[in-house]
Amino acid sequence: MEFNSILFAFALTLFAGLSTGIGSAMAFFAKRTNTRFLAISLGFSAGVMIYVSFVEIFMKAKDTMVEAYGEASGTWYTVIAFFGGVLFIALIDKFIPSAENPHELHSVEEMSASPKVKDKKLMRMGMFTALAIGIHNFPEGLATFTAALQDPNLGIAIAVAIAIHNIPEGIAVSVPIYYATGSRKKAFRLSFLSGLSEPIGALIGYLILMPFMTPLTFGIIFAGVAGIMVFISLDELLPSAREYGEHHLSIYGLFAGMAVMAVSLLLFL
Repeated sequence: MEFNSILFAFALTLFAGLSTGIGSAMAFFAKRTNTRFLAISLGFSAGVMIYVSFVEIFMKAKDTMVEAYGEASGTWYTVIAFFGGVLFIALIDKFIPSAENPHELHSVEEMSASPKVKDKKLMRMGMFTALAIGIHNFPEGLATFTAALQDPNLGIAIAVAIAIHNIPEGIAVSVPIYYATGSRKKAFRLSFLSGLSEPIGALIGYLILMPFMTPLTFGIIFAGVAGIMVFISLDELLPSAREYGEHHLSIYGLFAGMAVMAVSLLLFL
């Protein structure tokens, strides 16, 4: 595999991860939460991820499996791997308490209140939040990296979708860390750096898995990535968009994301 391809895939993953910094910046410099923008953006991101998971990623995994193991066995392996990915990300969510879960909603307005500095509980919450972000972003980094290695255009689409997803996540990380430390700079820095877990996850995944990359390994990873992305979309992105109070806008964004993804895939046939 060419070094340039690996470098490009890693750069995309880094871009997706560090977009948490955009959300952090919004938390500190915006006067109020732009709910319409976030609702449409989250819906758009979900649309891209759901469409590309079922139409492109799952089918690539299935084709690889079928070619190697036959129609029946290959299809079974693909389906099992897909739901294995769903189970994997669901367990991550299950074992992270909602109070520290970075996907729990926060708003820019919360930053205007005075923080309770030196509160041990809040300090612990800030540390758990940083840890939680790292755990959540690991599989997202692997998803972006793997897709970009297989198909650069697909990798770009997934990186943009995950980057959009990470913007409100940046707000969600900044708020509790700000309350825990009383420092806007520290909250911004830790939130921004928490996105590094995505390229780190990609790098670890590459180093561990690439030496053993067989059709079965590739198919399992790709189908699992599809499951992870569908779960993230349905469990996190769309519910978050609805919590911003803009239900119809999130659905418009969902189908806009699907349409953009469909057209982009057709253009590269």
